[in-house]
Amino acid sequence: MTDISQPNARFADLPSRAVIAASGPDWRDFLQGLLTQDVESLAPGEIRFAAMLTPQGRLLYDLFLLGREDGCLIDVAAGHRPALLHRLRMYRLRAKVELADSDATVAALWGTDAAPPGWSLDPRAPGLGWRGYPGERPAGAAAATEADCDAHRLALGLPGPADWGHDKAYPIEANFDLLGGIDFKKGCFVGQETTSRMKRRGVVKSRMAPVVIDGAPPEAGAALLAGGLRAGQVTSAGAGGAMALLRLDRLAEGELTLEDGRPWRVAWPPWMAGLTPP
Repeated sequence: MTDISQPNARFADLPSRAVIAASGPDWRDFLQGLLTQDVESLAPGEIRFAAMLTPQGRLLYDLFLLGREDGCLIDVAAGHRPALLHRLRMYRLRAKVELADSDATVAALWGTDAAPPGWSLDPRAPGLGWRGYPGERPAGAAAATEADCDAHRLALGLPGPADWGHDKAYPIEANFDLLGGIDFKKGCFVGQETTSRMKRRGVVKSRMAPVVIDGAPPEAGAALLAGGLRAGQVTSAGAGGAMALLRLDRLAEGELTLEDGRPWRVAWPPWMAGLTPP
């Protein structure tokens, strides 16, 4: 084990994630036309956050792309790997690209500003930490669970797969534009027209953001009210807090309460600065 000598370092395996390996002469061109992220400039060892959308622009799969010398690894929710692999193969046609399940595992490391060789800095927001494929636990990093990793992400105000679901949310509602998950300069990709139109309009009515609620965490789907108007709904909740999809134009309509009368407030993270309503 490599010793990173960081007292707050935590390590966790992420069994909810799985990996697809892409290779072959056309792998860059092939993925470039499908995903929200620029693949043409992806360097070996570099990691980028991305998504695959429906033609109507809704989120299907969140992805991490890890560049390799001979292609890339695609990090996706384990439960979605078979469907994503099937969809990619449908698009393949005559492209010279190989797509296959990989036995690489996914791990996370956080609480440290340095990591051993082979780890890649999570690109979404400062403080998230590192991802490894696979990642060996460094000496000095305490063992943690995937639930701990999710709580760390939520504490930094980032939504996750449980919040955007499957074929429900638009990537800008899920803050992919703020988290580096969309390259608006790369050209066409599946769902690009709707995504670019939302960006060009300059006004996003709904965003996911963490909320603080007194008492026990509410169930996902619980309505959030502002002066009696529906101002959003909880998308996930746990001991670490709650995430919600909010109607930004309604947050100033009055007192913020749940349907059961408990108060709530938005805990705007620093990386969303400038987007908070008055």
